[in-house]
Amino acid sequence: MSVRAKTPGEVVDRLAALPLFADVPRVELEWLVARGEVRACAAGTIRVDDGAATDERHVMLAGRAGLYVNKGGSWRKASEAGVGQVIGAIPYSRMRSAPGRVVIEDDASIFALHRTHFTDLLRDCPELTAALVHEMIDRSRTFQMVQLHDERLQALGRLASALAHELNNPASAASRSALSLAGLLDEAEDAALVLTRARLSDAQLDALNAARTICAAPASSRGAIELADREDELADWLERHGLDFRGADALAASEVRLVDLDRLAAAVPPSTLGAAIRWVTSGRAARAVADQVASATQRIHGLVDAVKGFTFMDHESVPGEVDVAQGLADTLAMLANKSRTHSVDVRLEAAADLPRVYGFGSEINQVWEKLVDNAIDAAGPNGHVTVAVASNGDTVVVRITDDGPGIPDEHRARVFEPFFTTKPLGQATGLGLHLTRRVVQFHKGDVDFTSEPGRTVFRVRLPASGAGAPRADR
Repeated sequence: MSVRAKTPGEVVDRLAALPLFADVPRVELEWLVARGEVRACAAGTIRVDDGAATDERHVMLAGRAGLYVNKGGSWRKASEAGVGQVIGAIPYSRMRSAPGRVVIEDDASIFALHRTHFTDLLRDCPELTAALVHEMIDRSRTFQMVQLHDERLQALGRLASALAHELNNPASAASRSALSLAGLLDEAEDAALVLTRARLSDAQLDALNAARTICAAPASSRGAIELADREDELADWLERHGLDFRGADALAASEVRLVDLDRLAAAVPPSTLGAAIRWVTSGRAARAVADQVASATQRIHGLVDAVKGFTFMDHESVPGEVDVAQGLADTLAMLANKSRTHSVDVRLEAAADLPRVYGFGSEINQVWEKLVDNAIDAAGPNGHVTVAVASNGDTVVVRITDDGPGIPDEHRARVFEPFFTTKPLGQATGLGLHLTRRVVQFHKGDVDFTSEPGRTVFRVRLPASGAGAPRADR
């Protein structure tokens, strides 16, 4: 439980013992104590509610307080303050309302000073003011890092969900194809055994091999109607020869003609024609299935490469030269499921011979993810998003354009404001564009937008490598 100081001198002693005020002259602390008051707060007390005016500065003398931010309808802890730390208003800070809910977590004792004394504080207590400003900078840096980390986790969560859907389709296709391949190989082996026992002549084997070669050759692309007509035609041929018509689909997908099958039927004994057709069709089907497995696994490999490129796996925290066009391509691959689900056409237009930019590739890709993700939401069903990247002198310029309804006039001034969002509760934190601008500015670039009904364009400009690289530390 907190212990209330009995005299102003005791309060000054308690403040002077805090590392924050170690270098502050006692006379300035006496000035502070004369204008503020010590308060006891029980655990569980909501000291400042979300959005409330921050009219006071509080110094924690005992106990602990936590800052909770509403994320998706639930309160999540963003930071905490213990003994010697400051919460609430600080001189020079632009914060006028609480970014979250301040909750007393342990019985606490706080020293409170109202904002009305700040003007006199700046004039009369320069050392105290300097200590508070340093605390404000440290607090702001910590809070912003927490914001950035939280937003990145949410972005990665969204991308992980989308990636799971993207991987599921080719993985399921590869699994189905692999399972069917075993049956086709068994059928081919059974048919080959029958043909071996038939002791075909060289001429008959040549005819069989000719039909197999035709079926195995790459087939031309056919429309659904043409393919269905071929399948019906070939099924009729099989039925006329007393054979199982279920092999017609494999034959229809090949270049084999009725005249080729007639030659085969004339060359081999009728008793072996069924085995010959099964051997030819199972071989064709097995190759088709193998192609499907290859295509599916190549798709999976491409998605894994996109993930590695997007996240800069193994060297995320190391700055270096970044290929913006490749980063945009990886980002669009990560968002492919969302654009497809929302029926939004997304196109990438990248100029040739783009210079690279210098910085943290994973953070730059987070910028593209947020802007493209927002553009897809804005475009809506059957909408269009164009991502264009080009160079302009020693600057790389990325333009992300959507044909949605545009940003309302009353919202434009607040687009980059932290915690501002027009999306329903739970669908956004309101930090994405704020952190996007911070990342771009850290990389010595800038971001802006223009918007009107049917056309909204976000522009990001980043200096080319060597034209203004950011510092290597954060």
